[in-house]
Amino acid sequence: MADRDEDPGQAASRLTGRPVTGARAAHGRPTEVTLDDGTTVMVKPDGVPGAVRAEAAGLRWLAAADAVAVPAVLGHDEHWLVTERVPTGHPDPAAAHRFGRALAALHSAGAPHFGAPPPGGPEDACIGLAPMRNTPAPDWPDWPGWYGEQRVLPYVRGAVDRGTLRPAEAGVFERVCARLPELAGPAEPPARLHGDLWNGNVLWGADGEVRLIDPAAHGGHRETDLAMLQLFGCPHLDRVLAGYEETAPTAAGRRERVGVHQLFPLLVHAVLFGRGYAEQALAVAREALAR
Repeated sequence: MADRDEDPGQAASRLTGRPVTGARAAHGRPTEVTLDDGTTVMVKPDGVPGAVRAEAAGLRWLAAADAVAVPAVLGHDEHWLVTERVPTGHPDPAAAHRFGRALAALHSAGAPHFGAPPPGGPEDACIGLAPMRNTPAPDWPDWPGWYGEQRVLPYVRGAVDRGTLRPAEAGVFERVCARLPELAGPAEPPARLHGDLWNGNVLWGADGEVRLIDPAAHGGHRETDLAMLQLFGCPHLDRVLAGYEETAPTAAGRRERVGVHQLFPLLVHAVLFGRGYAEQALAVAREALAR
């Protein structure tokens, strides 16, 4: 049984079965721990209940697609996650193009349903420090109904509860959800999403390849991952998208749908970080309604 009073080195030793020779903590990041064979690993504590289990399952599910590389899971329990360390380099246009192609292959690996959690992952998962419900939705035959009920409205309610959104403003998002069938574009099968694909979770490896970390993996619409990359900025995004479109072209009108897909991460940020993101989400929702 895991001991919450362990330090990262003790947790790494227990979960890998190897002695530890050193540790180096960085503010706001997992701890780098050196094992007795010279290997450096990353050790991350749970931020919220279920986070470690969800992340470990997500990393393994993404790895199983044999598309975008992710750090190997070296050990975990309910409170600690140990993964390999990725030496980082600098963003590169050629690597970005390869990343786009690999991301398309990851999405094409698919998921059983919209909202499906990774195999072995909990239904009560999280995105960052916000709760995220991964409930498979076979009763929802299409993406719009699932997205509205499971990825937009729960965070609208959360933002209202925290005072970040005014109750009267919730109606704007409810109207968008009602119109999602016409705003969503052609029907798509469930894709295997990273789920929290902002630039901070894209590691540009020293070997010239991209690796993804910190997933909030689930079955969803592939354009949601692309929209999140665009929302928070990604180096050489034009090359990423070019590689993606060459491999698995998106339906016509993707640019007009970006805002609809950005509502989910914007509302998550409104719940976690305040009114500025709520105002941004409102602007995006009103623009969608004006279409």
